[in-house]
Amino acid sequence: MNEKRKNYHLGVIYLILSAFFFALMAVFIRLAGDLPSPEKAFFRNVVAFFIAGVLLIKSKEKIHIPKKAWFPILMRAGFGSIGIFCNFYAVDHLLLSDASILNKMSPFFAVVGSYFILKEKFTVSQGLAVFIAFIGGLFVVKPSFSDMDFLPAAIGLLGGFGAGIAYSFLRKAGTLGANNSFIILFFSGVSCLLCLPFMIVWFVPFDGYQFLMLMLCGISAAGGQFMITAAYVHAPAREISVFDYTQLIFSTAFGFFIFGQTPDMMSIIGYTIIVAMAIWMFFYNRR
Repeated sequence: MNEKRKNYHLGVIYLILSAFFFALMAVFIRLAGDLPSPEKAFFRNVVAFFIAGVLLIKSKEKIHIPKKAWFPILMRAGFGSIGIFCNFYAVDHLLLSDASILNKMSPFFAVVGSYFILKEKFTVSQGLAVFIAFIGGLFVVKPSFSDMDFLPAAIGLLGGFGAGIAYSFLRKAGTLGANNSFIILFFSGVSCLLCLPFMIVWFVPFDGYQFLMLMLCGISAAGGQFMITAAYVHAPAREISVFDYTQLIFSTAFGFFIFGQTPDMMSIIGYTIIVAMAIWMFFYNRR
């Protein structure tokens, strides 16, 4: 097996592992019980912050951040934090599979974000795929102001938007020479700081079991973050990104076996549309 093929297979394995860890993170978020989303997000980020900090110190890597990179780094942290807060809220109030697929709208929002932030043009075909995927998202959201699930579903979709725009700013920061490890550390630190005011005002005490779930949530999130980073080091996103949608499989399985959740037909149609567009974009980008 040649080196390129080996790296491709490693990239796929790492990306599937990241999908597993992020799906597991959602399980621990739910198992942590009735705690405010910012409180859960704080523990998710503080664990990742310390792990990234320790790895950065051990690497003894010299950090130099160009002045032009600071704005996209800040925007990546801000939009990324919005993505996390909204995703956590959606996980607490929706089926795990619904929350997962709404969060996975982020690659489509990243295409739109890249046009405005990176000045990267997209084709009519890519634009059509984004539009159809958004229609698929509406099947999951099922917009109806009389439906109690509409608000958390809309917030889940907003989380996908935040994550997608964050990825665009992440790419922008990378092209300007920012250090990847520092970006992860900075993002985690900013997210923790943004959580603090909410925690001070609406802090809810937690017991030992909930604390354990919060720690496992943070460890799973860190595992997912480092696995996805390793994946894209070994292979280009256009070649392996579609495998990130295996998170939907893991989330559906966890939701069914742990929480007894079953998606309705409208959601399944939405999943099918979004995943179909992701697969189509995968082959289109490889071409």
